[in-house]
Amino acid sequence: MRITELLTKQTINLSLNSSQKADVIEELVTVLASAGKLADRSQFKQAILNREAQSTTGIGEGIAIPHAKTEAVKEAAIAFGRSTGGVNYESLDGQPAHLFFMIAATEGANNTHLEALSRLSTILLKEEVRSQLLTAASEDEVLSIINSHDQEDEEEEQSMAGKKQFIVAVTACPTGIAHTYMSADSLKSKAAEMGVDIKVETNGSGGAKNVLTGDEIENAVAVIVAADTKVEMNRFNGKHVIEVPVADGIRKPQALIERALKQDAPVYRGSSSKQESEQGGRGIGSTIYKHLMNGVSNMLPFVVGGGILIAISFLWGFNSANPDDPSYNVIAEALMKIGGGNAFALMVPVLAGFIAMSIADRPGFAAGMVGGALAASGGAGFLGGLVAGFLAGYVVVGLKKLLAGVPASLEGIKTILLYPLLGIAITGFIMVFVVNKPVGALNTAISDWLSGLGTGNAILLGIVLGLMMSFDMGGPVNKAAYVFGTGLIANGVYEPMAAIMAAGMVPPLGIALATTFFKKKFSVQDRAAGRVNYIMGLSFITEGAIPFAAADPLRVIPSVMAGSAVAGALSMLFGIGLRAPHGGVFVMPLVDGNWLMYLVAVVAGAVVSAILLGILKKPVSE
Repeated sequence: MRITELLTKQTINLSLNSSQKADVIEELVTVLASAGKLADRSQFKQAILNREAQSTTGIGEGIAIPHAKTEAVKEAAIAFGRSTGGVNYESLDGQPAHLFFMIAATEGANNTHLEALSRLSTILLKEEVRSQLLTAASEDEVLSIINSHDQEDEEEEQSMAGKKQFIVAVTACPTGIAHTYMSADSLKSKAAEMGVDIKVETNGSGGAKNVLTGDEIENAVAVIVAADTKVEMNRFNGKHVIEVPVADGIRKPQALIERALKQDAPVYRGSSSKQESEQGGRGIGSTIYKHLMNGVSNMLPFVVGGGILIAISFLWGFNSANPDDPSYNVIAEALMKIGGGNAFALMVPVLAGFIAMSIADRPGFAAGMVGGALAASGGAGFLGGLVAGFLAGYVVVGLKKLLAGVPASLEGIKTILLYPLLGIAITGFIMVFVVNKPVGALNTAISDWLSGLGTGNAILLGIVLGLMMSFDMGGPVNKAAYVFGTGLIANGVYEPMAAIMAAGMVPPLGIALATTFFKKKFSVQDRAAGRVNYIMGLSFITEGAIPFAAADPLRVIPSVMAGSAVAGALSMLFGIGLRAPHGGVFVMPLVDGNWLMYLVAVVAGAVVSAILLGILKKPVSE
């Protein structure tokens, strides 16, 4: 099947109007819906957004390939859109995207459709194709460009075993449509350029292709696994294995190949040592961070939803959920019960459960949940939940090793009976008799100290949190401050979270103000992107400032850090509290304290950043 059987004149828009990610997705969904390709527009859009939540489809080089495989698609199709001004799409290289291919695959997509979709992904790796598409004057010219590069690819049948110093690789992404094949082609292209032999197995929607044989794996110098989804790993036992996200195969093929040739990777030791491999490849700190973020990201919906419901209940009065109080309201009581009594009650168990699951896969989940519940009921709170998650995960990892010699006839009962029974019991006993009391005491001491901070110390804490939020704008330091504030919400301390949210809004707002009032310091393209930052800042999307920081870090980062420090300090000075770990104008009316003063803190921080940018930035020539 030719690609142009899926990409037609009716699914091409050469003049996209959007300037931000959510809007361009909406435009492209509209193109497909108008062409009659979708059975359920809203369901398809949600599938696209779900894929974006796993990892951005903005692959860099000005390209984004949002895609989904769902029953909401009536007929497999491709929509092409072009933006002259560019869209901030959270791309891997931090640059605006100009070319968009939205791929809609049916749930039962046949191989011919999937092969055409995968060919499109690989065609876009060619610079000449991208250049031609950027200047194409009509829909017909776009189709002609794609047709001229559309050639049927045959699966590699030859074995490469026996060749000197060759490597093998596996690529896979959650949907198996675009990134899988782009990563594979990028690795193969770079290997050919470097004079290195490589064979790449692709785990796409149409199944695995170019499947690696036992001989090829045995004779390979090392293995590259560029995947965002599960890959069969046991076959690589005893080999040097490099495990990275699928996007690294697209963006960093040379570095990966060089690492493979040097065998700069841990030796994989079978199913029980996935964690060891990760730690060796990522480092202990980054491995712990990965597990922690898995727990936090799954916990946040409970905290956000529950916290906002609690805040809404206070609209009737701070004691309106109490039947004995004169301000009692039945709706307020229901909101408090739903948000505080249930959503918040699940927060720590869910945190621990998903940390454990990240460490030990599904067998660790039950032990982590129970350990987290024991931490919550035993007074150990958020800190106890962290301990429970890591404890349960590594207890189950230990059980996997201990039970590795169980006869094959009993293999089936390990996951159903032995892991949950022993994992829950061991984790539970340790939490009850060892962890809960000391961690609970520490938890209480920290909460009491924060609650009793004097004005001077509170302002200092606000400054530190503000600096952390803007230091890397979505990176590990930013996330550390965010997790700190989230944990304190679980302990009933709300002021630090308000400071964190105020500080997180400042970088994009400061940049937006600077591009508006100091126009001579920014290019036309920067000024256009700056306008988008008003929306991103008001929505608490700190990452909107990243392209500006990447382009001029020595001036931009200190400027936004100073503004965020001011916002964090003022928020703490005004005694503002926030019960939900989400920011933006949406939650301002729900804060504890005077929301107008909270707004003053944010605006003051943004103005400070804007003025510093106006002073430090040099004028640009148009």
